[in-house]
Amino acid sequence: MIRNFVDLWDISPEEGWLLLQETVGFKKGLDRNRYLEGKNIALYFTKPSTRTRVSFEVAINHLGGNTIFLQEESLQAGRGEDIKDTARTLSRYLDCVVIRTDSHKKLEEFAKYSSIPIVNALTDMSHPCQILSDVFTLYETFGEELQSIKIAYVGDGNNVCNTWLVGAGLFGLKLFVATPEGYEPSSLYYQAGEDLCRLTGGSIYLTTNPIEAVKEAHVVYTDVWVSMNQDRKEEKLEALKPYQVNVQLLAHARADVRVMHCLPAKKGEEITEEVFEAHADYIFTQAENRLHAQKALLKFLLTQR
Repeated sequence: MIRNFVDLWDISPEEGWLLLQETVGFKKGLDRNRYLEGKNIALYFTKPSTRTRVSFEVAINHLGGNTIFLQEESLQAGRGEDIKDTARTLSRYLDCVVIRTDSHKKLEEFAKYSSIPIVNALTDMSHPCQILSDVFTLYETFGEELQSIKIAYVGDGNNVCNTWLVGAGLFGLKLFVATPEGYEPSSLYYQAGEDLCRLTGGSIYLTTNPIEAVKEAHVVYTDVWVSMNQDRKEEKLEALKPYQVNVQLLAHARADVRVMHCLPAKKGEEITEEVFEAHADYIFTQAENRLHAQKALLKFLLTQR
C-alpha cells in the first residue's frame, strides 16, 4: 500500500510513537541498515532550503538511496506542464518524491496522481517533517513526561503553528497557542488537532494573550512572522510585536524553560538575539534532529510490505 506524508494526520498516534522510538535508534547509531539501497528519491523544490534539503539528502545517502534534486523552474512544470502530468511521469522513474512548495493544493494534486509515496517537506499550510522532529527533540528531553509538560507556541498562526495543533492531538500533548487577532491558525488544522486530542488525551488552548500561553511553560516555541513568499506588511509586524520571545516574556515561563525555533530566525522580530543565543544549543539540536527523524520516516514509508 502506498503511504503518503502530506499532513501529520497521515500517520496514526501509534505510528507516531513508533517513529519516535525508531528515531532514537538512528540518532544513537544503533540502526545503520541501508533501507533505501537501490531506490531513487527526488527532492522537488520550488522554495529555497537549507535544513530541509541537506537533512533529506544526507538521510537518503545514509540509508543507501540516491537523491535527485529537482528545482521546479528547471522542469517543464516551471513553464506550464500540468502538475498531474509531472506526477505521473516522475512516478514511472522514482521510488519517492519529497516536495517543498508554496501551495498545499499543488502538493495534494501531485499526491493524488502519483503512484509512489509523496512527502511534504513544507507547504504554505503544513510542515509535518518539522513537527515530527520537534516532538522527537522534546521526547529526548522529557521522555515519558512529554504528555504532561506545557508547550507554548507564540507568534504567527502559520504552517508550523497549524502542524503543531495536529502534533498536539497526535501525541497527546498540552499545547497553548498565542496569536494576534486576525492571525490565528487554520480552523481545519485546529479541528483536526481537536479530533485527535479526543483520542489521545491531548489539549489545545488558543489565546491572544502571550503571557497566558507562556505562564509556567516548559517549552516556548516561535517562528518567523513573515514566511517565504509573503509580503512584509507593517500592520502585521505591529500586531505581532507583543508576541516577541524576549527576556520579559520568558520571565513568565519556568526558570528551566526550553526555547525552540524551526529556523531561519529573524532576530529582533519574533525572537531577540539575546534569547536566541542563550538557547542556541537546543535550537540547533532541534535542527539536527530533522536528519534522524526523516530517516525513520523514509524507512517507514518505503519499506512497508
